[in-house]
Amino acid sequence: MENHFQILIVGGGNAGISSAAKLLLKNKNLNIGIIDPSEKHYYQPAWTLVGAGVFDIKKTIKNQKNFIPEKATWIKDAVDVLDPQNNTVICTSGKKFSYDVMILCPGIQLDWDKIKGLKDTLGKNNVSSNYSLATAPYTWEMIKNFKGGRAIFTNPVSPIKCGGAPHKIMYLAVDYWRKKGILDKCDVHYLSGAGVIFAVKEYADTLTGIVKKGNIKTHFNVNVVEIDSSTHTVYYEEKNENGETVRSSMTYDFCHAVPPQSAPDFIKKSPVTDPNNAYGYVEINPKTMQHARFPNIFALGDCSNAPCSKTGAAIRKQSPVVVQNVLSFVRNEPLTAEYTGYSACPIPTQYGKLMLAEFDYTNKPTMTFPFDQTKPKRSMWILKKNVLPWLYWNKILKGTD
Repeated sequence: MENHFQILIVGGGNAGISSAAKLLLKNKNLNIGIIDPSEKHYYQPAWTLVGAGVFDIKKTIKNQKNFIPEKATWIKDAVDVLDPQNNTVICTSGKKFSYDVMILCPGIQLDWDKIKGLKDTLGKNNVSSNYSLATAPYTWEMIKNFKGGRAIFTNPVSPIKCGGAPHKIMYLAVDYWRKKGILDKCDVHYLSGAGVIFAVKEYADTLTGIVKKGNIKTHFNVNVVEIDSSTHTVYYEEKNENGETVRSSMTYDFCHAVPPQSAPDFIKKSPVTDPNNAYGYVEINPKTMQHARFPNIFALGDCSNAPCSKTGAAIRKQSPVVVQNVLSFVRNEPLTAEYTGYSACPIPTQYGKLMLAEFDYTNKPTMTFPFDQTKPKRSMWILKKNVLPWLYWNKILKGTD
């Protein structure tokens, strides 16, 4: 059948393309379809550096057609309905596709509307976000033109892709203002839905020192709910000493906002979602990446409920596991590949220095390099700025990393 695929991949980002490439390197005769509507492919990890003024936004965008594996079929459409009971998906065009095995990796949904007023003021009125291709360059305009006042950086309560990004840009902004000689005029605040600066203590200790050095005021366990650009006010909710939710506010002269995030809506409303997950992620076995209830479905990347950080580094370790287990499933063999929860977060602490945080499901450091990675280094900055983008475009997406 023209609309049937042995393996149907939903999502043409890092996870989808690299997994398809790896599968075809293992078996060039596999019948693989990739559903993704985007003409462009984005290297989003560099958007923090774009916001910091040291990376060209144009270099983060390439044509999707150049990375779809030659032997895979690109279905330029978006999924609207998942019907796992009948092994089919229905796209927004109305077309229906069936599969033997499905790999879900459509990424994560940015819920801009969850912060009232954010969408309307984004990219102007001194409000920006590196999570948007359109506004990451504006972040740099804001940083370099800032003359002092209150600067607010927000981090939502929900899990997000690249969990370090909300404070990475803060450290770089503070470093820039220090070098410019205006840091003493800057009142910097970090409004975070998390309970700590970083989940892994060894790396958190380093960041706590960076926060103290920059005189950054941290506000943990708060939920930003509104940005009023007419009064330059951020509104947020927090618990008082009696456990009651109260609404507080803070005016700003500079605001870098990060939207709440969740699984794409078509996953939330489908049977594959985890009924116990507030954000609607796909319910999988966190080791094998196989769906908990539909054995011919696998998921990886930001859409799954695996309790790991949602990063490109995590995908790089998940993809070989999914590929091996999908091939085992097709051959009716036991699934033996396991993902340990590895993730990595490259955190620039100043211009020219970076701390590469690597860790697993247990939040224990899993350092790759033969030195103390809790100490920011110049070599790690070069890795982030020069090596990783090249590796992404030339190796990871081709399945040869």
